[in-house]
Amino acid sequence: MANVYVEACPKGYREGTAITNFVVEDQAGSALGAFKTQREAIDWAKSKGHSPLVARVRQANDRNSSDHWRAAS
Repeated sequence: MANVYVEACPKGYREGTAITNFVVEDQAGSALGAFKTQREAIDWAKSKGHSPLVARVRQANDRNSSDHWRAAS
C-alpha cells in the first residue's frame, strides 16, 4: 500500500485561519481527493488501499521527515 498524506486546507497555516477542508495527496503533492472532514479523507484513502498519514502539527508537513507524520487510525 502506498502512503498518502491527509492535510488541512488552506495550507500555509496562519494563526486563526479556519480549516475549510482536507485533501489527500500522494508523495509528489498531487491531490487525489478533497473532503469535508479528516475522517472522510482517511476512510476514503483506506478504501482505496492506501496507508493514510496525518500531520502531527498542521504547519509541519515535510514529507521526508517521518517525525512530522503519524499513521491514521
